[in-house]
Amino acid sequence: MSTSLFDPYKIAGLELKNRFVRSATWDGMADELGAVTDASVALYRKLGKGGVGLIISGYAFVSPVGQAAYGQYGAHTNDMIPGLSRLVQAVHQGGAKIALQLVHAGINSNYLHHRGITALVVSSMREIGRPHREMTEEDIEVTVSDFASAAVRAREAGFDAIQLHGAHGYLMSQFLSPLYNFRTDRWGASAENRRRFHLEVIRRIRNVVGTDFPLMIKFGVQDDDERGLSLEEGLEMAQKMFKPGIDAIEVSAGIGVAVRVLKKSDPEQVYFRDRAAAVKRAVTVPVMLVGGIRSLEMAKSIVDSRDADLISMCRPFIREPDLVSRWQRGDKEPARCISCNKCFTAVVKGEPLECEQLKRNSMDRLGEP
Repeated sequence: MSTSLFDPYKIAGLELKNRFVRSATWDGMADELGAVTDASVALYRKLGKGGVGLIISGYAFVSPVGQAAYGQYGAHTNDMIPGLSRLVQAVHQGGAKIALQLVHAGINSNYLHHRGITALVVSSMREIGRPHREMTEEDIEVTVSDFASAAVRAREAGFDAIQLHGAHGYLMSQFLSPLYNFRTDRWGASAENRRRFHLEVIRRIRNVVGTDFPLMIKFGVQDDDERGLSLEEGLEMAQKMFKPGIDAIEVSAGIGVAVRVLKKSDPEQVYFRDRAAAVKRAVTVPVMLVGGIRSLEMAKSIVDSRDADLISMCRPFIREPDLVSRWQRGDKEPARCISCNKCFTAVVKGEPLECEQLKRNSMDRLGEP
């Protein structure tokens, strides 16, 4: 039976108006302290009005030593709560729900290096030249507490849910992957021990926010390196996260894969569909799929085949914040995003997050160079 992508859908009691999710997207609009700015609020207001059911914020660092990039939102101090509340209000005014994504970068941060800060890492790695030191037991305990404290701030700020960033090579990925975790204590040395950090963070957050606040994870279920996390072990991790309190899983990349850059003529490529389908068969919680989805037809195929429950997109909403509304109005042309990746290049340069291709086309029409 065909499923309507525009019907309401629930995640642990949180009702979304449809099955579309705006995946967490770094916009580089926070100030130098990590606080929300007027530009941030304007962006999220536009997204909230665009028809998407759930918006996941750009990643917010839980500790200054866990910051990944400049312009990144912070959830590390109570001073951040008023600004984060502004994001929530802007999104709610448009009829969408919003989750705060929480992250600790670990070794995956050039920002700390440029600030002269020594990164905390799961295991020391000679091949990484940036200053870093292996986390002690006390460091790990503090970091787990930092995640829990940030989760409390998210709830106080009015967010509808939390998402942990357990993908893309950040600290949670580093603990889980044998590519980064060489520890011989209770946080490493075996698959069971490498899973411990995830489970402790989930338990601690669940203890402080209660049972009625949705807790999700963006999860790199497999590393793209044969020496790294296998799909089999990733699926075991996905199953074990349910008991301590995970309510939904967004399937994404682990360690070793970059965002794809496609040509306009390339066919639609849904990068992690097979992995999401495997997770969907292994767990009972809702599964989101992100990566390469560009058409309503493909989105329906994914949900109708039960490879995933929700459709998550990132770059298409940079070019078309109202994409879901357009589709719902009956204009079923694929997303105008061509996956050129120039939007992210702009942010790296410190420029506003916007579709560079769209901006260039507009200049061409105006006769500008």
